[in-house]
Amino acid sequence: MRDPDVTTANLAVPGATIYYKTQGHGPLLLILQGGDGNADASNVLAAGLTDHFTVVSYDRRGLIRSPVDDPSAPVDPTTHADDAARLLAAVTDQPAAVFGTSLGALIGLALLSRHPEQVRLLVAHEPPVTELLAEPERSQAQRGREEVEATYRSEGVAAAMKKFVALAGLRFDDLEPGVTLPEPKPERLGDLEFFLSHDAPAARRYRLDLAALALVADRVVPAAGRDTEEFPRHCAEALAARLRRPMIEFPGTHNGWLLRPREFAARLLQALSEDGDDTQPAGDRRADTVSER
Repeated sequence: MRDPDVTTANLAVPGATIYYKTQGHGPLLLILQGGDGNADASNVLAAGLTDHFTVVSYDRRGLIRSPVDDPSAPVDPTTHADDAARLLAAVTDQPAAVFGTSLGALIGLALLSRHPEQVRLLVAHEPPVTELLAEPERSQAQRGREEVEATYRSEGVAAAMKKFVALAGLRFDDLEPGVTLPEPKPERLGDLEFFLSHDAPAARRYRLDLAALALVADRVVPAAGRDTEEFPRHCAEALAARLRRPMIEFPGTHNGWLLRPREFAARLLQALSEDGDDTQPAGDRRADTVSER
């Protein structure tokens, strides 16, 4: 039986049709997923947010429920950012809160730099901004991303995702009590193929508009998992340092939003609250780590 508070719809955008989901009550919060994450990937996290926010999530263009008119057309984070801007314009006339994780955080940064009037605050959780890393980690991270793509081309989805899991430091054993991982659906294969063939290479090539972000840096909350040790955390630290913004920690690692959704949602609510922000500069919490890079 469908939850009466959950609605789904489709939005026509140039070159694609975007499937999206709305649930909850209150000011609008847009969730931007990473990887092959679709509108449903945020359901468990949204459960801890919908008493406070109207949560909007969607399938990026190219995923199964958001078909593109021309599969050969290029797609990059700016394309997704413009789609997100059109979606926001369709559901609200007010600046929205945005939470993005991984690729979604990169899209969120592109959204803020291109459409700043639509974003009240962006929580950017471990965006893969490897361009900001110091050497030799920058080159190592770039090579790792290229190897994932090459493995997909030569060996297929399963082998590529095995490399991706190791590269991003994903864990699947740090579950909150009562949380179970969703069973993968058959259509996920197509979504993973689009991610590996289109979104992953485009994200690797994308470069932040740092000049535009500097003008709205006070609306960026860089974030990382408290247990993340791989380059996604270092990217969040580097973003915080470049924008001179505090970095906050969330539970778990790169996929903490999936494994520890109740704790993650509580931390996100705190970060989005006007008077509940207890952030500290990244250097205050991990000064030794940051200063050594």
